[in-house]
Amino acid sequence: MNFLKTAAIAIALLYTLPGFSQLQKKKIAAKKVAASLKIDGVLDDLAWKEAPLFDTFVELRPVPFRKELPENRTEVYILYSNEGIFVGGYLHEQKKDSIASELIGRDGFGNNDFIGVVFDTYNDKLNGFEYFVTPLGEQMDAKVSPNINGNSEDFSWNAVWQSACRIRQDGWTFEMFIPYAAIRFGKKKIQDWGLNIIRRRQKSGQQLFWQPLDPTANGFLTQEGFLTGIEDIKPPLRLQLSPYLSTYLNHNGVDKKSEVIVNGGMDVKYGLNQAFTLDMTLIPDFGQVQTDNNFLNLSPFEQRFNENRTFFTEGTELFSKGNLFYSRRIGIDPVYKRGVSFDTSHTLIEDPAQAKIINATKISGRTQKGLGVGILNALTQPQYAILQNKVTGEKSKLETMPLTNYNIFVLDQTLKHNSSISFVNTNVWRSGKDYDANVSSALFDFNDKKNMWNIGGNISVSNIMGVDNKSVTGYAHSVYFGKTSGRFNFSFFQDLSNKRYDKSDLGYFTNNNSMDQGFWMGYNWNKPKNWYNQMRINGNFWYGRLVSPIDYLKRKSLMYQNLGGNINGNAQTKKLQRIGFSVNVNADNNDFYEPRSYGRVFRNKGSVGMSLWYESNSVKKYSWSSSIFTGTGGVFKRTSMDYSLSGKARFNKKFSVEYISSISNAKNQPGWAAYDGLTAIIYFSRRNVKSVENIVNVKYSFTNRMGITLRARHSWTKVDPKQLYELDPYGDLKTPALAYTGNVNQNYNFISCDLVYNWQFAQGSFLTLVWKDFGGNNSQVFEKNYIKNLGKIIREDQYNSLSLKVIYFIDYLTAKRSLKKKAV
Repeated sequence: MNFLKTAAIAIALLYTLPGFSQLQKKKIAAKKVAASLKIDGVLDDLAWKEAPLFDTFVELRPVPFRKELPENRTEVYILYSNEGIFVGGYLHEQKKDSIASELIGRDGFGNNDFIGVVFDTYNDKLNGFEYFVTPLGEQMDAKVSPNINGNSEDFSWNAVWQSACRIRQDGWTFEMFIPYAAIRFGKKKIQDWGLNIIRRRQKSGQQLFWQPLDPTANGFLTQEGFLTGIEDIKPPLRLQLSPYLSTYLNHNGVDKKSEVIVNGGMDVKYGLNQAFTLDMTLIPDFGQVQTDNNFLNLSPFEQRFNENRTFFTEGTELFSKGNLFYSRRIGIDPVYKRGVSFDTSHTLIEDPAQAKIINATKISGRTQKGLGVGILNALTQPQYAILQNKVTGEKSKLETMPLTNYNIFVLDQTLKHNSSISFVNTNVWRSGKDYDANVSSALFDFNDKKNMWNIGGNISVSNIMGVDNKSVTGYAHSVYFGKTSGRFNFSFFQDLSNKRYDKSDLGYFTNNNSMDQGFWMGYNWNKPKNWYNQMRINGNFWYGRLVSPIDYLKRKSLMYQNLGGNINGNAQTKKLQRIGFSVNVNADNNDFYEPRSYGRVFRNKGSVGMSLWYESNSVKKYSWSSSIFTGTGGVFKRTSMDYSLSGKARFNKKFSVEYISSISNAKNQPGWAAYDGLTAIIYFSRRNVKSVENIVNVKYSFTNRMGITLRARHSWTKVDPKQLYELDPYGDLKTPALAYTGNVNQNYNFISCDLVYNWQFAQGSFLTLVWKDFGGNNSQVFEKNYIKNLGKIIREDQYNSLSLKVIYFIDYLTAKRSLKKKAV
């Protein structure tokens, strides 16, 4: 606990440390208008002539603090009314060809110029709302929230707002209208908001800001300017309904079964007050989400997949605090499932691995005094395995997953100087006699007045209740301290969890009983010189050990896990190319997880590795990137060689094709192979492992509201054991006393195809047509030729689905005004 004592002393000294000189903050008084403006991208409404001008933009990249040229000047205007915020502007260029534009889809920046406005409505330097448009009128929006590196942007958050753009001979113009229903703010009579405006000129690699940013400072909201004197604005009644209707034609090629499914439900957004919103999904349908990137998992840990369900990605920044919430636990990857046991007179007909969600609700928001509150609750149905009697044909069911309620509760209080304290609780309740789980965590993150120094951490307690009528309580903590602004930065950290700590019921968790500590340091060159625009280099060092010694063979001194470090560097060239390298070194280590048996250990040798990567100028019509890694080490002197290559062709503003390929080839790799339950022998193998992944992305946009995408992916992994060994009690590999007679060869394939047509036929309303096809296998027969292997998996029976989903967005106030007009 000496590290924690040091951290406590550091907190006391934090506010006495020196900082860096801050840039002059800009302030502009807000202008209110009574009339509504027409949003057509033309800027011909008389009100714009009275609007305050936001100009004199300054570069962040590639040359920090350089003022924009007069011929490329940026002119932005902001007005507000009782209904919302108007933003318009003229982004000048010397000629039309200087504008970068591409139809990429909502929230995809692509090869585009853009203009964006960032509002910090609570003026807390931590939380904000971003709204962007491109020259072709596509929208991007995001919520900004704090993280250890300053601020993070969540582009899965979507609001409903209006925009229009026009490309001209000497630039492009834009208009936005952001209704108060699409933003959150406090209830003060007179408000001052934090503000910044961002412009990107893609072909020159320039990123410019109205309020200049220091690239060596931590965070960007901490450096914002101000929009002052916003008076008498009140949030409207925020009630938005999104009813949906969907239908699916599913075919399981393996079982030769087809089915037609019709679903209906609704998403509801309701403003509880000016700051808090209730989001609810009733009878949700997530069947159209992108297919997971499945691969052969040779590690002892669970695969972690991305969350693609909109409800669990949009506006969930509060719930990510403390890293306790893995949303796929709800419905997709539940951690608890009873095994199914039956005699030889029955056949297992169905055994679902996922649970259907009955409903999910979240409430989130932040008060004027900076208290953020988040509550998320979801309920999943019981799931049953179906058994069939081989003689009578009678079917019976056996419950494998009980009715389960998932809940997460968050309190997050912002403080001065971009600081905060938080409390997070997750709870999983299961009906009946099945166990329940609860985890609580208290977090803190403090910065000094100059935003130069940072210290933070958390303390967590887990409780598993009802296992053999007992409760199991575990403990974990993290602490970090470092310098976060300036050209030279560093941080120290420690993460600890005891052997009883477990957050896996609602979080992603690999192992406990570990203590990792280390440090990171980095140096930045932000001013262009010679051949580069920016250059960065950093180094990491870590040491890991067990918290409690393993009891196996009473070797209590066996606590060391690993020791290692790496050096990384990257740079952007004057031609907007990017290059980088990494060198890593690992000492001899004790692996307590690869044996897949508690208390056992595998003693492995150290390793070294090096990687290089390159990215061409992505502005070009044809762009590409590549990387290479080579390494050696381990008990069998493993050699590894990994390659990746990707290329993208933009044929025009509407049509693009991207290809991504990666190959990994490891020879003489040690790894777990099998466990013999009769002899209690753990078998390892010296194996060759080859993996190939190919992805093709095709995109065609008809308009900025309609497009079609195709994503095809194939993953192939071949595991070829060359020799089997027995893991002895001391962690070493030896010739097995009893030869293993099983086959541990693996030839894994997974293929998927997602074809999506999407049409936004009205504001916030979508029609989506999706065709999905996927399948895979893991055989013990190798296919040496890649093309033959691919052909074989394509010819095999797959699962495919054709679905149509219509979502219609209804805003209560808009609908009410429309009905009044019709009545008149």
